[in-house]
Amino acid sequence: MKALVFQGPGQTSWEDVPDPGIKDAADAVIRVEAVTICGTDLHIIKGDVPEVTPGTVLGHEAVGEVVEVGSDVRTVRPGDRVLISCIAACGRCGFCRENRYGQCRGGGGWVLGHLIDGTQAEYVRVPFADLSVHPLPSAVTSEDAVLLADIFPTGYEVGVLNGHVRPGDTVVVVGAGPIGLATIATAQLYTPGRIIAVDLAESRLEAPRSMGADAAVSAAEDPEQLVMDLTDGLGADVVVEAVGVPEAFEQCTRMVRPGGHVANVGVHGKPAALHLEDLWIKDVTITTGLVDTHSTPLLLRMMAAGRLPAASAMVTHRFELGQMEEAYEVFSGAAHTGALKVVLGGAKHDEVNVAA
Repeated sequence: MKALVFQGPGQTSWEDVPDPGIKDAADAVIRVEAVTICGTDLHIIKGDVPEVTPGTVLGHEAVGEVVEVGSDVRTVRPGDRVLISCIAACGRCGFCRENRYGQCRGGGGWVLGHLIDGTQAEYVRVPFADLSVHPLPSAVTSEDAVLLADIFPTGYEVGVLNGHVRPGDTVVVVGAGPIGLATIATAQLYTPGRIIAVDLAESRLEAPRSMGADAAVSAAEDPEQLVMDLTDGLGADVVVEAVGVPEAFEQCTRMVRPGGHVANVGVHGKPAALHLEDLWIKDVTITTGLVDTHSTPLLLRMMAAGRLPAASAMVTHRFELGQMEEAYEVFSGAAHTGALKVVLGGAKHDEVNVAA
């Protein structure tokens, strides 16, 4: 099969690799129908995630058709159309029993495209299939569903829930990429008083408004002063960092009010300064986290009911699967291309023969 292979920092190739097979009785092999690229993939290519070794197939978000399952798999079977979660869960360790699948110690967690071959390929082996893939209702298209593999659960769990967004809050989201937009969309479920989006790229300031932000401001236009003006000098109740660079994190800590929350979502490859000389007295809560995807079934039901934005609101570029390298060029050059989310493949789901 063809797959995008990480060859070391700054190097990838779309090349022939062996087809995946069942290695464990809990595995499923899935034919990839729609796949996308994550900002985390860009961090891997930059060398920010040293656990990813050369020769690894990248990617951790996809929708596809089950073609083979191990003898222990009970919830899906060949022919089923499924969402592949970015997080695998053994279901047995202490963290999994607390729904903290991202911290799984039984062989799961973030493994796809990280510790084992991932989804940016024609086929992928998914471990712990009973908890790591989700059958899709016919009402949800593949292009919509792939947004539930990572960005919506991440924005909701690591941004909104960790940030404790409440009715009437002033919420600031720093970073208007896909994760930031998903945070904005799901924050509205808690009726905050206002949502302010901040981004360095002017091309990304329109999308937050379409997703429900009340204001979108360039990082070069003193967003800190805007937040203080809007909150009578107090600061925001919740500030979400969705970029993954030290400057963004430090800016978030300057914009939060006493007693407020800073929820870090971004993937950081460099140290960030924690100014405790300013923060120690402010009763600020700072959270970090890897998504657990415990909310995926809930978000899937909401998407099927039309309660979440469709892919058309976020997907700006579409490619064939074989155009993976071109898709990476467009996605990594978002400041110039205007790319938000890119989707490759995306065949209509009625082309899949679901087993009776």
